[in-house]
Order: sequence, then structure tokens, then C-alpha cells
Amino acid sequence: MPLNRLPRQTRQLVAYVFAGGITAVAHYALLIGLVELGGVDPVPATLAGFTLGAVVSYTLNRWLTFDATHSHVQATWRFALIAAGGFVLTGALMHLFVAKLGLPYLPMQLVTTGIVMVFSFLGHKFFSFADRVE
Repeated sequence: MPLNRLPRQTRQLVAYVFAGGITAVAHYALLIGLVELGGVDPVPATLAGFTLGAVVSYTLNRWLTFDATHSHVQATWRFALIAAGGFVLTGALMHLFVAKLGLPYLPMQLVTTGIVMVFSFLGHKFFSFADRVE
């Protein structure tokens, strides 16, 4: 069944998961490359990966997921606000898991990604790309 024939909520979720997969590949590729090849600490490396992922995410979600009705100017600052929250949440969780608790960075990045994905989806759906923001 083509995506455009699915109910709007289902289509949004499928598109969000697809965009999230591509975003995660960009994020994880930079994270792993910086840690394993560049010797960078996992916390700043994941924040660099998050930043790259945010650019990919904005582009794909505006185009595929949310049928954005706001101009780029309106949507960009709204997206940046939610992304900033995700950035802080990512940094705080990875600092706790890796720096404080000494847990391995890749499994903890998976946990962090899941938490931040829920936060980001809700924020983008109801704020960044919402049909109406009052």
C-alpha cells in the first residue's frame, strides 16, 4: 500500500521512523568515526553526531513527515528549539551513562537515541511542524 493511502498518523510515524533511520546513520557514523578513528571522547563526539543528525532530520522531516505549513523561517527556529532540547538531553544522558557510570558508549547511545527520539517526535509534531501553533 502506498504511504499516501495510509491514515495521516500512520504515515507520519512511518516517515518519521524512515527519516530517523537516515538521521541515526549520519549521527552514528560521525560518532563512531570520531571516537574510533579520531580518539575523541564519546560525549563531545555524540554531540557532533547529533548536530549533523539535526540537519538531516530537519530536511527529511519537513519534506516527508509533517506536511509543514510554516515557512522555513518559522519552522527553523521552532525546530532549533526542540533540537536544542534534544542536544542537552543527549549530552546529559551520555555524560551520566559514559562519563559518570563508565558504561560502554555505543549501547548507551542506543538507549539515549530512543529517549531523545520520543522527545523529538512529540516536540516536532506539536510545535516545530504543527499545522497551528497558538
